[in-house]
Amino acid sequence: MFSSPLLISFSLFLSLPLLFFFAPQILPPNYFHFRFPDELDDLSLFHKATLAYTHSSPKSLSHLATINPKPKIAFLFLTNSNLSFAPLWEKFFQGNQPLFNIYIHSDPTVKLTPPGGVFHGRFIESKKTHRASPTLISAVRRLLATAIIHDPLNQYFALVSQHCIPLHSFNFMYNYLFKNQLTSLSSFSSTQSEYRSFIEILSDDPNLVERYGARGDNVMLPEVPFEEFRVGSQFFILTRRHALVVIRDRKLWRKFRLPCLNVDSCYPEEHYFPTLLSMEDLKGCTQFTLTRVNWTGSFDGHPHLYTPPEVSAELVYQLRQSNSSYSYFFARKFSPDSLIPLMDIADDVIFRY
Repeated sequence: MFSSPLLISFSLFLSLPLLFFFAPQILPPNYFHFRFPDELDDLSLFHKATLAYTHSSPKSLSHLATINPKPKIAFLFLTNSNLSFAPLWEKFFQGNQPLFNIYIHSDPTVKLTPPGGVFHGRFIESKKTHRASPTLISAVRRLLATAIIHDPLNQYFALVSQHCIPLHSFNFMYNYLFKNQLTSLSSFSSTQSEYRSFIEILSDDPNLVERYGARGDNVMLPEVPFEEFRVGSQFFILTRRHALVVIRDRKLWRKFRLPCLNVDSCYPEEHYFPTLLSMEDLKGCTQFTLTRVNWTGSFDGHPHLYTPPEVSAELVYQLRQSNSSYSYFFARKFSPDSLIPLMDIADDVIFRY
């Protein structure tokens, strides 16, 4: 006769096929958008990135300074469609090759037309992404980890989308981020802790309660109490040390990877990064984003979409303005057919300074 524990174990084993059969009918539809094999791949990538960060000591950076005297900005493109504004970005990057790197995470299930020029060969190993799911967080973490591994000179990490456009020249952005104080990477390695990340962190959003409870009552506890839950823009510019914070996190990720029961209030990528960096190093963040978005007349969670008749020099000047001492660097969302009028004003307006 079998003992009771053996009977229980045997019963559980037999029930596994039934669990996999009925689970898709019981769990939320976006639950299976996050795959365990993808998680294992990411953990391996993050481990490599952590080692790469550790090995990029101030001493090794000083050695690299003899090759390239200045730090770089890593541009992280998160996309599920063609890079319609590639020609505009090409002009933005032109002549600044030693000062930047480009990394593109593209949904592998979407057939894209690969852009050439500076974008050639910049696609990283990517996974499928879904709106209102933690897959968007995973995509950003892959971009950050890949950029850390690829080049220790990457010191700022700017996340943009296929709908983003630059509002200033590359030199304006570069000089603003590094404050015109740096002449070499060796000097940056000793002062980089003074630089802060540009990420929006809000604690007074009117929908904060609904967003916090999107996964169910008390699900976020104890790791994320409501008073520490934050929201913010999906797009940001992180310092290298904050990029490491993101890829090393396991504690908050266990909560934010959970499926949303109320998908209309759940935008994990707008919650995870602001909450994590607020809890880990609020003083190291400016608490505002450098990407301008117009939420007037938003629909289904999407901001206003600028079309060709709206594109003008006056619009660019308006989009640059903010309520703080800084100027916006990027703006979204623009329709693909806005490229032609944007290119018409690129040299005289957008990249004039």
